[in-house]
Amino acid sequence: MPYTLATKHSRQSAERRPMPNGVRWVLALAFAVLASACGKPPLEPTIGHYRAVLELPGGEAPFGLDIERDADRVTLVLVNGIERTRVHEVHVENGELHATFPGFENTLRARIERDRLVGEITFIKARGEKQVIPFRAEHGVSYRFFPEPSSDNADISGRWAVTFTSDDGESTPAVGLFEQTHDRVTGTVMTPTGDHRFLEGQVHGDEVRLSTFAGGLVYLYHLKVTNDGRLEGDYWQGLAWHEKVTAQRDEDATLDGKGRRTEVKSQDEPLRFTFRDQDGHEISLSDERFRDKVVLVTIGGTWCPNCHDEARFLVPFYEEYRDKGFEIVALMFERHGDFEKAAAAVRNYRDDLGINFPTLVAGVAEADDVNNKLPMLSGIYGYPTAILLDREHKVRDIHTGFSGPATGRHYEEYVAEFTAKVEALLAEGKL
Repeated sequence: MPYTLATKHSRQSAERRPMPNGVRWVLALAFAVLASACGKPPLEPTIGHYRAVLELPGGEAPFGLDIERDADRVTLVLVNGIERTRVHEVHVENGELHATFPGFENTLRARIERDRLVGEITFIKARGEKQVIPFRAEHGVSYRFFPEPSSDNADISGRWAVTFTSDDGESTPAVGLFEQTHDRVTGTVMTPTGDHRFLEGQVHGDEVRLSTFAGGLVYLYHLKVTNDGRLEGDYWQGLAWHEKVTAQRDEDATLDGKGRRTEVKSQDEPLRFTFRDQDGHEISLSDERFRDKVVLVTIGGTWCPNCHDEARFLVPFYEEYRDKGFEIVALMFERHGDFEKAAAAVRNYRDDLGINFPTLVAGVAEADDVNNKLPMLSGIYGYPTAILLDREHKVRDIHTGFSGPATGRHYEEYVAEFTAKVEALLAEGKL
């Protein structure tokens, strides 16, 4: 029918007719349900990649976060460089996500806000005190520090001689190892007591940002490339630790001969101790399982990321060498003075890493307690500290710290050297 003025009038009349009550009720209900749904938080987080951030005194310390679904469970994956840390202990309930990081006591609690998570990560510190750091994560964001990369960036790839200076003026040497592709930087920093694990960041012109978090400690670097090619800036670890950083390129930079060394007070005396394991059973080096065995005594704690790296190396090494006359015993100095709390942390650590050698709850991770518990040593200056004993349980080698997989060839060299030392001591006992 052709469109006429009469047709228009009839249509307008129809549009002004009252809506039937039934239709009106259905629409009202639909709008109410929609409004109610919009006001409620989603029950589960969006699956995919997030840019996660911890707020430190120096600003944002970002890390990658993948949220995945594994069968009927949500899992988290922490992303730093090539490292992937999978978090299985995750619970989602009433619009909140709760997680405990593997092998640590640190926990995440966050509200689910559609494509965002907002909350906090609680770190267990000395004597069980809690350090709470604000956390947020945004789905679908992939940059680390700078959303728009710069096309004209300094090149910091290579090896650097680094100096940390604490707020008290105490200096510590270190070695920086960095690789760079366009504006993306990965690498680590080695110190006399261990490395800062898998750092990842960006160069933006002459500004350098690096960070990492894999469940244990959180690290953040703000550096600047100076006109003469050096690095200067700041380093934060958590909320309480800050140091100034200076560095210069040095392909021969080394930590050999640097840092304090643990020594045994008498070379002729065997090492002795007795502590309880995580189940309360007393274990001593004089026990039958250690008799006439080459023994590694490693001193560490569940709170120490480098101790986790060492344990991941030692678990398969122990399986290979235990039937050849080799044993391991770990002395765990924990955040808690309460035995039951410390033992619970050690049990979780064992379960996560698959440890099947003895782990003894030796004390609290404080210098006075460690030195009092092991008076035959000059002192413990870093975690982990590895003490290698011959078959008579005399100290033959002491190594402070652990250069983990993030250090590349340094990790490989340590593994080769450690293996050679163990094999040499095992050979001494053969007839």
